[in-house]
Amino acid sequence: MKIKDILKLVTSMVLCQLAGFLGSLFTIPAIPTWYKTLKKPFFTPPNWIFSPVWISLFMLMGISLFMVWRRQDHPRFKTALIFFFAQLILNVLWSAAFFGLRSPLLGFVDIVLLWVAILLTIQNCFRISRVAGLLLLPYIVWVSFAVALTFSLWILNT
Repeated sequence: MKIKDILKLVTSMVLCQLAGFLGSLFTIPAIPTWYKTLKKPFFTPPNWIFSPVWISLFMLMGISLFMVWRRQDHPRFKTALIFFFAQLILNVLWSAAFFGLRSPLLGFVDIVLLWVAILLTIQNCFRISRVAGLLLLPYIVWVSFAVALTFSLWILNT
């Protein structure tokens, strides 16, 4: 691998982990306070599972972004980047809406938009690099689960 590729890989990984870090700034303070008081559905995972899952998903996103970035010559490159960064922003905004604003309703609206953005990201990345698209499949599976969880939290706490 060339030095330029190593820098792209590191940058891609840092950008995605940075999104996770920004989201955690809203999440961590709310877990022992507001979130603890919510009525939760039976399928709510234990709190400790979220951090390793998200770190892993952001790592896969970083690798996917790197694989797309290596193909700057591809006609869908810019479109893929737009959707990729849109879903990263929506990901951070979910934490801000749900935990920061303490609004399961706004969190639900955001996460539905996030799910659509992830799907469009996968489609566009897949056209550039099959592996880049496949690396995002665990992400959409987890967010699909998170949609159901967020909806349930909204319903149970209104």
